[in-house]
Amino acid sequence: MRVLHTSDWHLGRSFHRVGMLGAQAEFIGHLVTTVREHAVDAVVVSGDVYDRAVPPLAAVELFDDALHRLADLGVPTVMISGNHDSARRLGVGAGLIGRAGIHLRTDPSASGTPVMLSDTHGEVAFYGVPYLEPALVKDEFGLEQAGHETVLAAAMDRIRADLAARPPGTRSVVLAHAFVTGGAPSDSERDITVGGVAAVPAGVFDGVDYVALGHLHGCQTLTERVRYSGSPLPYSFSEADHRKSMWLVDLAADGGVTAERVDCPVPRALARIRGTLEELLADPGLEPHREAWVEATLTDPVRPADPMVRLGERFPHILSLVFDPDRAPDDPAVSYARRLTGRDDQQIAEDFVAHVRGTGPDERERAVLRDAVDAVRADQAVREVAR
Repeated sequence: MRVLHTSDWHLGRSFHRVGMLGAQAEFIGHLVTTVREHAVDAVVVSGDVYDRAVPPLAAVELFDDALHRLADLGVPTVMISGNHDSARRLGVGAGLIGRAGIHLRTDPSASGTPVMLSDTHGEVAFYGVPYLEPALVKDEFGLEQAGHETVLAAAMDRIRADLAARPPGTRSVVLAHAFVTGGAPSDSERDITVGGVAAVPAGVFDGVDYVALGHLHGCQTLTERVRYSGSPLPYSFSEADHRKSMWLVDLAADGGVTAERVDCPVPRALARIRGTLEELLADPGLEPHREAWVEATLTDPVRPADPMVRLGERFPHILSLVFDPDRAPDDPAVSYARRLTGRDDQQIAEDFVAHVRGTGPDERERAVLRDAVDAVRADQAVREVAR
């Protein structure tokens, strides 16, 4: 069976101040062409269909167009909700849409109930595991306390139990939206950390033939059977080196997996350039970036006058300007933001306690801080679901 694995469309999202709806529509056209020209048997979309819980009307219309075009192909599609989606909104009409071969899986309680498809070698069970917010789904899985690993493990237990009850030789594909250990994040994914622990080990998914992951925006292979497709378009300058693509996965009769990448159309190249303003204006080596979307980092010790205007004359598509003066690490002018780079909420809270009190928190105090961070995140998740 040939499966096309994609995720993280983020319909309705902009790139800095540039609307991406046209580029997203071009991607949908490319997706449909790929399905037709490569004789795809099934399409899987592993979450973050939309960029926010209440997407703009134009994004909903594009999604509707995508559903109609996929249904017209007669190729089954399985989709799950991601952490950016409103699962309840995305799942409206799922029963009716399913009759057209578009299977929306947004309810955690149905994680162990597969979409059954078949080819000449037999049946393939497609299990959709939507994004699982631990605080909201722990009761569904009978867990007193929960983190990302425990709720995903509970969902996978249901999947393995269902698979074990099926005829020998039934192959399996799992769709999941999560941060799996070994994956490389970028700046454009929303943080899903709870209690300082967001990543789950790839071993959670043992026992199935292929795992189609969503959430991280870079296409990556964690194991031959566990892969991220990445987003089809760039959504931050941290993705400047990404090759945007989808996975074309062939599932053999014995469950063996082979995969190749299918490149996605990119509307414009990205470039990150760094130096003093005069260097960036004069360096001939930067000429290839003239038509790119540009993020410029200025290292001038004093902020120059009108840098965006002057850079815009050479780079008409410049979108982002960052000031990062070259200073010694111990210079008191080094910004607070730079000191926080790479630190999660738990570490920042612990550092604040140490700064105010002179000594860091003990283990009991760390637990209190962790509970407070978890409570805030759980409250945010409940508010978003209720929107």
